[in-house]
Amino acid sequence: MARTVLVTGSASGIGLAVRRRLEAAGDRVIGADIRDAEIEADLATADGRRWLVERAHALAPEGLDGVVANAGISRPDRPEETLAVNYFGAVATLEGLRPLLALSSRGRAVATCSTAALLPVGDAVAATCLTGDEAAALAVLSDSPEVAYPASKKALALWLRRTAVHPEWAGAGILLNGVAPGVVETPMTAQLLADAQMRAVIDQTNPMAVPGFARPDEIAELIIYLLGFEGHYLLGQIIFNDGGTDALMRPDRF
Repeated sequence: MARTVLVTGSASGIGLAVRRRLEAAGDRVIGADIRDAEIEADLATADGRRWLVERAHALAPEGLDGVVANAGISRPDRPEETLAVNYFGAVATLEGLRPLLALSSRGRAVATCSTAALLPVGDAVAATCLTGDEAAALAVLSDSPEVAYPASKKALALWLRRTAVHPEWAGAGILLNGVAPGVVETPMTAQLLADAQMRAVIDQTNPMAVPGFARPDEIAELIIYLLGFEGHYLLGQIIFNDGGTDALMRPDRF
């Protein structure tokens, strides 16, 4: 049976790779992105998040079989927007579309997290994000804007772990899991990887056991698996698809 899956960040990178795999399998994809998508919405804003949810309900009134909260940015020059999209946009997507997932006989949701969540920075920002107070989180971020990306991904990972076991998720048969990529060659990372200084920082913070960075389709492969998981026991997991970064950084923690 063909499924209906909504994918945010569908116009490029990992989201586009997920879209192509789903469509190749005969599934219907509702893409959401800032442009070039069925739903064009800016997830950095409350209005954009509301529009995404409203349009999703209109386009899939019978429900969604899957949601991929993949949209994310890394903009050192715009830390507030980075936090807004990566955490508050992702959470609004998942919470807003949960009622549609509940209509499916096998609802599945996947969030794109990151190995950046392992960095020992941004704890205060992440903790404030988890209160749900976006203005307060942005105020805390103003003291250390450079932690916007890792803090946003740390907050998302913590939210996912805490939320997946709730009755309205697991109890309703909706499996919520996350994928934590390492460095992936996408349009978002191209500029960073081209900067020698930033490349050195990436090499230091993302040790790998295999050569080269990931391609978007390698991350999409795992997301597709989680969307199609038939059992009911896999939830609240964040699977690191990172070339060994997690194992190298935390060999004694699992």
